[in-house]
Amino acid sequence: MKAMRFHAYGDPTVLRYEDVDQPVPAAGQALIRVAATSFNGVDGNIRAGFMQGPIPVALPHTPGIDVSGTVAALGDGVTGLAVGDRVVGFLPMTGDGAAAEFVTAPAEILAPAPTTIDLADAAALPTVGLTAWQALFDHAKLTAGQRVLINGAGGAVGGYAVQLAKIAGAHVIATTSARTADRAKLAGADEVIDHTTVDPVDVVVNLAPIDPDRLAALLGVIRPGGVLVNTTVWMPAPSDEQRGVRGIDLFVRSDAAQLAHLAGLVDSGELRVEVVQRVPLADLPSVHAQAAAGTLPGKTVIVA
Repeated sequence: MKAMRFHAYGDPTVLRYEDVDQPVPAAGQALIRVAATSFNGVDGNIRAGFMQGPIPVALPHTPGIDVSGTVAALGDGVTGLAVGDRVVGFLPMTGDGAAAEFVTAPAEILAPAPTTIDLADAAALPTVGLTAWQALFDHAKLTAGQRVLINGAGGAVGGYAVQLAKIAGAHVIATTSARTADRAKLAGADEVIDHTTVDPVDVVVNLAPIDPDRLAALLGVIRPGGVLVNTTVWMPAPSDEQRGVRGIDLFVRSDAAQLAHLAGLVDSGELRVEVVQRVPLADLPSVHAQAAAGTLPGKTVIVA
């Protein structure tokens, strides 16, 4: 089969499109015929060698932590799945990813793919959708009527966070660049601003790679007892103990039940999956290069 791999850490030119052996599912695994994966920022950081401590991978390594596709075979002991099922999943970051024609995955991380969108486009959902869900509900415990500030709402995670917060009945304030303001408006934000001077909020979700001083300043807009959830995990979330404001660092985890719920929201028309471009697997190095140059136009799926 064809796969995109890197044999050494480095810039996007280390990625090679090559023939590799098709994997065989072990006990508890499913073999997936890949429809698509998607690009996430962590893919570029792993390839560049920046994540060797928290996310050690064996070289050569196939990137792509998101997968959508069709179950092609099952390992021993797998229940609840059948050959031919359409699935999505957030793959283990330390294993080989879905930038290939086939990939194996632990069966328990897979969820039914949405049926109302193209299977390839469903690869845009797992990592960013789970990040938004876990930030808002696992950590911030967001409820109807609360005010939430989403800092960096114009990106892929931000688009889901805005939509999910609105579904939950929250008042959503989105901070974005001028370039992505329309995206936040389309997602349903009640207010779209380019600064963080706002009336007090119950929750702040920070999705932007801002400097520590700016992150600490976000505490000032949170009501006593509120929460700041930070997804830029290389920079610890600050807290304000005197006012009871907690800072929480989010490390997204795979959760098939949550992913199935998100897929259900897509199929009910409540959650929109945005895909800006679709790129053939052989052209994945160009996507990594765009991301490294800061010119990636938005959520990109890589079609096997």
